[in-house]
Amino acid sequence: MTEPVNLEALSTRKGFNSAVRYINKTLSIAGDVGDKANLGDLLHELEDPDLAGGRIALLLRMLLVDKLGYTAVSINLASVAEDLPSLAREFAAWKGVDLVVSYHHPDLGLLTANPKLAEDLAGFGLLRRRELLVVFAGKGSSPADGDCRKAAELAAALFQGEKVKVPESLLKGKFAVKRPAKPRVPETAGEPAAPQKAPSGTRKAAPAADSLPAAAPVIMPAAPAVSRGAVKMTPRYSVTVTNELFHNGNVEVWKRIVSSYNARYPDLQVYIYYEGERILDINSLFKWGKVKHGSAIQFAVAGVEIKDVAKLQRYLAQGASSQFEAFLRGPAGGVMKLF
Repeated sequence: MTEPVNLEALSTRKGFNSAVRYINKTLSIAGDVGDKANLGDLLHELEDPDLAGGRIALLLRMLLVDKLGYTAVSINLASVAEDLPSLAREFAAWKGVDLVVSYHHPDLGLLTANPKLAEDLAGFGLLRRRELLVVFAGKGSSPADGDCRKAAELAAALFQGEKVKVPESLLKGKFAVKRPAKPRVPETAGEPAAPQKAPSGTRKAAPAADSLPAAAPVIMPAAPAVSRGAVKMTPRYSVTVTNELFHNGNVEVWKRIVSSYNARYPDLQVYIYYEGERILDINSLFKWGKVKHGSAIQFAVAGVEIKDVAKLQRYLAQGASSQFEAFLRGPAGGVMKLF
């Protein structure tokens, strides 16, 4: 029986042209997938919006499963591994198989990675329990075998933090890790910076107190409807509250800082977390007696070209300190130019 084909997208000129572009780009990479290059690497290097969002899932199915016959093992994570770079080092030793991993991130949508590269796995941020993760394992144009099934199952177990025994057959072969042609490491912020005192002169470490217009209240962005294959998320960085309490003044300052960052980098998103939960409205952090001195509020940044994370962390640290008032002075209206 012939499978039904949905051709509704081709009924409009825009849909038809989009489909043609997608098909052409798929054909252009199809010959390289497996033997010559890892599909996760290709998607990251292209950074093409036509090969994005739900279309990534189509590529994974079409090129890896249908074309090359890769084995796929899917799990909803019952537990999670915390040290993803160590997993990348482990997978890099598996020269007997080619691996691709897709992860349905709760905030960013579908992400893909070559798990043999620590840079790729770092783009997943922190794994979350109960989210879907799929491991694809194969041998390029050669038929998949029992080693592929074993590799996919063991990889899935490792992503859940389990201990496994890797057979020797997975360690020998031609699928050695290849370094990407272009760097994909998100900017890191390092350790939380100490709060800065109110600036003076020409110092740029903190904003000038008399040049900070007010910003409108900020609601943290919802998850994007479509996320590109090249989207990355930094690790979560902790900002320690050094004020006696994270009160409404600190909250207002954080809203202004995030608003300034969003204005400078509209394609990047700032995610804020407290006690492991994502904060959609920064105002919810203003709860007397809850976020006290010594509490840690976390943040992460997601996007393609992530910038100024260290500066953002420095400003947020000052905003969580007794020096927050430097951000509240200045004429009303507009957005602060901090970045």
